[in-house]
Amino acid sequence: MSLGVRWTLHGDGKTPAPGAVVRPDERLSWPRTFGLGAQHVVAMFGASFVAPVLMGLDPNLAIMMSGIATVIFLLATRGRVPSYLGCSLSFVGVAAAIRASGGDAATITGAVFVVAVALFLVGLAVQRFGARIIHAAMPPVVTGAVVMLIGFNLAPVTASTYWPQDQWTALAVMLFTGLAVVCLRGFLARIAIFLGLIFGYLLSWVLDLAFGKIHSPVGGGDATDHWRLDLSAVGSADWIGLPSFHAPSFELSAILVALPVVIALIAENAGHVKAVGEMTGDSLDDKLGTAIAADGAASMLSTAVGGPPNTTYSENIGVMAATRVYSTAAYWAAACFALLFGLCPKFGAVVAAIPGGVLGGITVILYGMIGLLGAQIWLNGRVDLRNPLNLVPAAAGIIIGVGGVSLKITDNFELGGIALGTIVVITGYHALRVMAPAHMKDERSVPTTAGDAESDRGVPGGA
Repeated sequence: MSLGVRWTLHGDGKTPAPGAVVRPDERLSWPRTFGLGAQHVVAMFGASFVAPVLMGLDPNLAIMMSGIATVIFLLATRGRVPSYLGCSLSFVGVAAAIRASGGDAATITGAVFVVAVALFLVGLAVQRFGARIIHAAMPPVVTGAVVMLIGFNLAPVTASTYWPQDQWTALAVMLFTGLAVVCLRGFLARIAIFLGLIFGYLLSWVLDLAFGKIHSPVGGGDATDHWRLDLSAVGSADWIGLPSFHAPSFELSAILVALPVVIALIAENAGHVKAVGEMTGDSLDDKLGTAIAADGAASMLSTAVGGPPNTTYSENIGVMAATRVYSTAAYWAAACFALLFGLCPKFGAVVAAIPGGVLGGITVILYGMIGLLGAQIWLNGRVDLRNPLNLVPAAAGIIIGVGGVSLKITDNFELGGIALGTIVVITGYHALRVMAPAHMKDERSVPTTAGDAESDRGVPGGA
């Protein structure tokens, strides 16, 4: 059985002809293939090392496990779905909520391991019954609302933990990153978050040289005098060594907080497979279940050793769109580079030294973008929020998730935030649908104005 690890040389192996594409089972010359692999690593780098830092996990381990996860994914999909699996940002809010309730890194990875198991089982179910089960259980109104509340639930983390550490650096980084996202073109626009981190890193270093230590709170604690950029751990870190591993621990309360994220991961995988299929001209619907299951299996392995969960990365879709090279050989090269980075503790120390103010400026934009992906799902799914059947459960769930509303079940068990908001959206929508009148269940019968109808037809499709 083919594992998708053999490629035919495209043309002469050099630059593809105008309008030509390099298919997943083709490759350019090996030097060019490794160059493309390096470009894929750079594209995923920004989010893939910011996420573990925000989650309080080892960035070296995260990068190394992203390479292993990518290999697992490529083997499982037999080389038909060119994708890179990097650390998922969807769990950042979950990690913050678990730590706020007294959990540690092991508690976080234990909860996420259970989510990975659930994702793997969903993938097997999709393989068996088809993608229709996803659409039936999680229509766009539900998926969009859950993604939105997961993103916006992160707002207090920025406001209380990162931004106060250095508000002026945070403001400068926010402005620079915003300009980079909007004004840069092509590949540079895809790594705007990464460029914002570099800018903030250098700015913090310059401010330390010019003004000395800053007096501000660190990590939401009391205000102290400290350097904005503390590189003391970098000098003592080894050049070569294994990252730090730890076993997960399992707590029911943390698991319940994390489980709703499985909805976001399913949506990410489905959107990614669809986008890659459209780009390559190869229908990949038959690989959707495999892709979801492979993501779940890779995340199970990563969290079992103390790493973060992984998901398919849209940043790398941008690289493929820009280069028109869809060769999975380039992703194998990227996975090799990631493994090498993961074996360099000094690199991890540099990442861990990112100043809090820099993270404040980055997360203002990043967390908001995650939340607004939910709105994009609504637009793509043509969700009509004038229909009470859509509006009521989405509105209630989002406010519960964003506001941190809680429901005390017993003295030792409480539901709140992301978990409770997700439960309200899913159960509320399906329960109301059973009881709703027929005209509310048929989106086509909801009254619209002529102008609204024209606007609806103009909504772009695809993520």
